Amino acid sequence: MKHIKTILAAMLFALMPTAGITAQNTVQPKIMVIPYVKQGEDLRTVLESDVNKRIVITKIKEAFDNRGFTTVDFVAKMKAISSDAAMTSDNQTDLKTMIVQQSGADIYVETEVDVLMSPSGNSVKIIVTGFECSTGNSLSNKVGESGKFYTDDIGKLASKAIESIAEDFLNTMQLKFTDIVNNGRSVMINFGFADDSQLLMSSEVGAQGLQLSDEIEMWMEAHAFKNNYHIQATTDRQMIFDDVRIPLKDPNTGNNYNTNKFALEILKFMRSLGIQIQRDVKGSTIYITIK
Repeated sequence: MKHIKTILAAMLFALMPTAGITAQNTVQPKIMVIPYVKQGEDLRTVLESDVNKRIVITKIKEAFDNRGFTTVDFVAKMKAISSDAAMTSDNQTDLKTMIVQQSGADIYVETEVDVLMSPSGNSVKIIVTGFECSTGNSLSNKVGESGKFYTDDIGKLASKAIESIAEDFLNTMQLKFTDIVNNGRSVMINFGFADDSQLLMSSEVGAQGLQLSDEIEMWMEAHAFKNNYHIQATTDRQMIFDDVRIPLKDPNTGNNYNTNKFALEILKFMRSLGIQIQRDVKGSTIYITIK
């Protein structure tokens, strides 16, 4: 008996470090589920006019909650932003972007719902696609179907539809998110010149008198996440980085880090060289125009 206890204790001791490493390396994302809307449709109108979509969004959120993920309530966020005095009719079409940006979520899951009613039974088909909030890059997508049943309970049908794909969907999304945590998210950076700029990539700048292209590459090497970057092309009028990794979280504050913040760091760097720029951020691409 004593021998068996000793073996069990040794096995538990051997498993403890592995469990600790797994928990430390796997960082779960914060998820928000939102409805799919066609171009020109208003999110609030779609949700208020379709109870089935509200039910399906709730069921998908519950499926994520049941698996231990932290979720953000989309409807609550939408109501909070809609009641904001700054929300005018001029920017209502950008409500989705505003909600995603202010949600604090890492990933938003866009959900398309198709409720099929027929004499042979009712069914629900859902299409779910997970996007990284910062870049808009797709992380996972699946199609789930409930199968036909003689019931009008759309909630139960929605639960069956999401349950049929939830595990695969979340596993794929978690793998890609963990890769982002460990290796950084990918952004593209395009350096160009204004038509009246007196500078070129071969211009000597800075205290060391190096070419501008060399100064940019040395800075990128020092500031890309884990020094991970790739140059696609360099000419006298352009320099393109097709893959620069930036961290998911700010290493100093622990707050979310994004393309806008990295673009700000580029602005500060260029100013240190005495160079004025214009910066534009579109999704996961940063455009730098040197004046």
